[in-house]
Amino acid sequence: VQLVESGGGLVQPGGSLRLPCVASGTIVILPSMGWYRQAPGKERELVATITSSGSTNYADSVKGRFTVSRDNAKNTVSLQMNSLKPEDTSKYFCYSYAEVAGRVGLYVYWGQGTQVTVSS
Repeated sequence: VQLVESGGGLVQPGGSLRLPCVASGTIVILPSMGWYRQAPGKERELVATITSSGSTNYADSVKGRFTVSRDNAKNTVSLQMNSLKPEDTSKYFCYSYAEVAGRVGLYVYWGQGTQVTVSS
C-alpha cells in the first residue's frame, strides 16, 4: 500500500489547511486510517484517527479545531485543520492499517509526510 499526502505549507496563526491522503495498491480493507505528527526533537504523536465506520479519535490538543474524514470508496483520508497555532508546526504523516490481497493479516503503512508550518 502506498500513501501519498499533500496540502502542507506555510500558514499564519488562526488560518486553515486541509491535508488529503490517498491510499493505493491491492487493498482489501482499510479498517483504520489517520494522522500523526512529529516536530524536530520530539516523538511522533497521534493527531486523529478514523475507522471505516466513521468513529473518530483526536488528541486533546487538536479537539475542536481539527476534523478527520474519509472516503471509503476512494481510499482517502483528510485532515481539516482550523484555528492553527504555532505549536501545530510539524511534519504530518498519514497512516493506515490495511489488509492487502495475497497477504494475511493487518499491517500498518505510512506516507512520507507533509510539512505544516504555522508562523506570522
